[in-house]
Amino acid sequence: MSENAPRKNSLRENIMSIDLLPTYFLSHGGGPWSFVEEPRRANYVNLERFLIELRPELRSPVRAVLIISGHWEERGFAISSSAKPGMVFDYSGFPEYLYHISYAAPGSPEIAERVRDLLAAGGVPARLDSERGYDHGTFSLMKVLAPGENVPIVQLSLDVGMDPALHLQVGRLLAPLRQEGVVIIGSGFSYHNFRGARPGVVSQQFDAWLQHVLVQAKPAERTKQLIRWEDAPYARDAHAREDHLIPLMVAVGAAEEEPGACVYHEKAFLQMITASSFRFGSPHTDATA
Repeated sequence: MSENAPRKNSLRENIMSIDLLPTYFLSHGGGPWSFVEEPRRANYVNLERFLIELRPELRSPVRAVLIISGHWEERGFAISSSAKPGMVFDYSGFPEYLYHISYAAPGSPEIAERVRDLLAAGGVPARLDSERGYDHGTFSLMKVLAPGENVPIVQLSLDVGMDPALHLQVGRLLAPLRQEGVVIIGSGFSYHNFRGARPGVVSQQFDAWLQHVLVQAKPAERTKQLIRWEDAPYARDAHAREDHLIPLMVAVGAAEEEPGACVYHEKAFLQMITASSFRFGSPHTDATA
């Protein structure tokens, strides 16, 4: 190769000047809500408005999104690696047209390999899954956040053991992605027990605990409290199974020393539930300009 010939840079060589991007824990709503028609869509007006307002935080220098969805569990960890992921219709009881929708954002095999390598370097094995498509923990959010379907997306599964300490560690290992143009999103729900009794009281009390731990507590105390989340008020009433809470651990672990902020809060989601979403770290400068 000639000395003057252009050299093809890797992703990491191209992003050395990118801001330290924030991480997020986003309550993703119910099923494929961002594709539903009226009158059902009216239930999500506040959530949709918040996600629209969040769009500037996914603009340049953001190159891709890594989503840890509460709707993908494996023994160990798996990473979606297809360049053109399909769809996973992991819900029931919705009108037939919602089983024929499409969200055609590209995947990123390169970033999937980077995720695998970061985890492996920290002693956490993970496998690439070229078959996995977008589940509604991903496409319900991204349909609103990136309606142009032009932001590459990689998904990371949860480990079926749901160990909060392990998922915090996974977040720590993935933190370098924040300087590589990758936004890390934990997609779940701050309350997830729609068959539980007294959802208004339960969600309100558990949400108050989340607000204290994620926004007010110092980082070391925040981590300690999250590991012991089952000690929180109404913890198991709010999360009879913790699949929609554990994505939070990855988001926090990747920004463990940085402040948290509540970026979405609704006291009457579906007329009865207190719901919240959180950001860890500061928005990048392009988003605040």
